[in-house]
Amino acid sequence: MTLDGPILLTGATGYVGGRLLTALLAAGHRVRCLARRPEVLRARLGGAAEVVQGDLLDPGTLPAAMEGVPLAYYLVHSMMRGARFEAEDRIAAANFARAARQAGVRRIIYLGGLTSTEGGLSPHLRSRLEVGEELRSHGVPVLEYRASIIIGSGSLSFELIRALAERLPVMVTPRWVHTPAQPIAIEDVIQYLVLGLTAPNQNHAIYEIGGADVVSYGELILEYARQRGLRRMLLPVPFLTPRLSSLWLGLVTPLYARVGRQLIEGVRNPSMVRNPAALEAFPVRPMGVRQAIERALRNEDREFAETRWSDALAFAQAYPSRAGLRVGTRFVDSRTLEVPLPPYLAFAPIRRIGGRTGWYYANPLWRIRGWLDLLAGGAGLRRGRRDPEQLRPGDALDFWRVEAYEPDRRLRLAAEMKLPGRAWLEFEALPGLSGTTLRQTAVFDAVGLTGLAYWWLVYPLHALVFRGMLRRIAREAMKQGSPSGQ
Repeated sequence: MTLDGPILLTGATGYVGGRLLTALLAAGHRVRCLARRPEVLRARLGGAAEVVQGDLLDPGTLPAAMEGVPLAYYLVHSMMRGARFEAEDRIAAANFARAARQAGVRRIIYLGGLTSTEGGLSPHLRSRLEVGEELRSHGVPVLEYRASIIIGSGSLSFELIRALAERLPVMVTPRWVHTPAQPIAIEDVIQYLVLGLTAPNQNHAIYEIGGADVVSYGELILEYARQRGLRRMLLPVPFLTPRLSSLWLGLVTPLYARVGRQLIEGVRNPSMVRNPAALEAFPVRPMGVRQAIERALRNEDREFAETRWSDALAFAQAYPSRAGLRVGTRFVDSRTLEVPLPPYLAFAPIRRIGGRTGWYYANPLWRIRGWLDLLAGGAGLRRGRRDPEQLRPGDALDFWRVEAYEPDRRLRLAAEMKLPGRAWLEFEALPGLSGTTLRQTAVFDAVGLTGLAYWWLVYPLHALVFRGMLRRIAREAMKQGSPSGQ
């Protein structure tokens, strides 16, 4: 297919969409991203791609986004929206397909779910199939990929496997851990999606895609444990249904409950490739489970795993400020405040944080934490910071290390104090219509039961400090940004 205009990408803030955006840009393609909050995505991309405002549930916002587009990717779903997600998925797909037909779009590429109908479909998988049918019913040729479990750093399936293997030496497992599946690495999924751009012109086509191995969730858990050097035992319990096991999952792992339940209810269905046409149509030779998990582990902490399933703006809009949220295997405390200032003024206090400036709130408590860290053999607060005004990646900052820094936009600190786990603290200044949104996010990745106990014991104090710190940062920004500086 000749691409005589920009590629339209939906879901660019999601797990697969974010990875695909990177691949498309690296290949030199012009990309136009559809986003409900374009200012947030624009700030993240820095001009690398065009970003337009649009909402799939509001058909009036779509014609401008579709203008001049030869091909569009549909990589969105509404699973985070609870009981109404199936109806919203159908409406969104219909709106998108109608707008694509009216704009003359020549192909839609859609990523759905690979499944069988054995035992009846879960709402999530049923919705994935219905979306494909809805897209095909409006006249634009649709190339649909149906993927099994996606393995990659930050994917929901990988987070589930990781959570179970890291938390539980002995696992009471339901029948679904023995359901056969054909997991596929995220790198192979992205390769298929990119190759869909140049697939021969045709009408509707459906390709089943999977990795080189057919395994069960139980085997995936054991392979992850083997690569991490963990000894794990699975004890099957036949009466533990998918619905009951989803509740059990919420108790024993910090996986976001609503999404975890939808995922677990779907794994009762085998997801194996029955039609190998994708291997014949595309030059992709998918990797096996061992290599996929190895790559996911290697990439796990890079940029908080390049993209994560929880990054989608549907998640961010539903929960713009949440304390104590559990995402994947990590505990998250995320808070926001709006300030009527441009980002460079709103970010100024963040740029100066730590060292002699201190932490803006409860500095005596920060000093006590530093002394305790020294007693435990850590760095404490004695390192201060290299420069009171400037930061760069790799700088020591009290008992943190600057892991990522984007001037006037983002600062991410990795903890170097003694902890039963790993921790990060991130600050962002996100431009909005009437000012800047300051977002402060603390993340703790607990190790074992000691780490879980630590989080819950100190969380009330952390909540007090983090809430006060964000408010003081906003107040300091307003003070420095006022005409009188007072």
